[in-house]
Amino acid sequence: MNLAIRIEDASDKREVEELTRNAFWNVHVPGCDEHYLVHKMRQHHDFIPELDFVALLDERIVGSIMYTKSRLADEGDNEVESVTFGPISVLPEFQRLGIGSALIRFSKNIVSDMGYPAIIIEGHPHNYCKHGFKSSKEYNVSDSEGNYPYALLVHEIDNDFFAGHKWKYHASPVYNIDQNAAAAYDKTFPPKKKEYTYTQEEFKIASNAYVL
Repeated sequence: MNLAIRIEDASDKREVEELTRNAFWNVHVPGCDEHYLVHKMRQHHDFIPELDFVALLDERIVGSIMYTKSRLADEGDNEVESVTFGPISVLPEFQRLGIGSALIRFSKNIVSDMGYPAIIIEGHPHNYCKHGFKSSKEYNVSDSEGNYPYALLVHEIDNDFFAGHKWKYHASPVYNIDQNAAAAYDKTFPPKKKEYTYTQEEFKIASNAYVL
């Protein structure tokens, strides 16, 4: 497989949104809002354009990964900047071919070069532990309420960066989606049928589970 990865161009934007919509449609909820998130993210001050990549096969965009700035606060309210990726999208017909993994590996190296101490995400451990992510509880990184969500995962870039402190993770507010705005934006795309799938139940369970 001859896969190429490059920075997203301005001319790619709509295609990436369509790709993201197709990748997430009916996966987490009936329909999806991830393509609206992509649209909104590019205009947000936490967006990191240097970490906005597309994957191409035969010059066709088949995958995408985007990053935002996030922050960590220790018990003394000292703040450190971290990064978060998501959404990461691969066209359904090209999934399970290693394209998402290639995007993660490629971008992780850039993040390291940029000097960020950690990548923190919310996702299913099955998909990300193979890339070096671990439970946030292992690093004493909780959510803003002091809990340890099952889906909150940390990849430490600076060894022992988290040692000796308790941390709270704060995602960019760009991830707070106005569902009415998302629904209105979705109407600018071709109609797709919203349906229930078992993956939505898995997502609901994982999203509401905590590590004790």
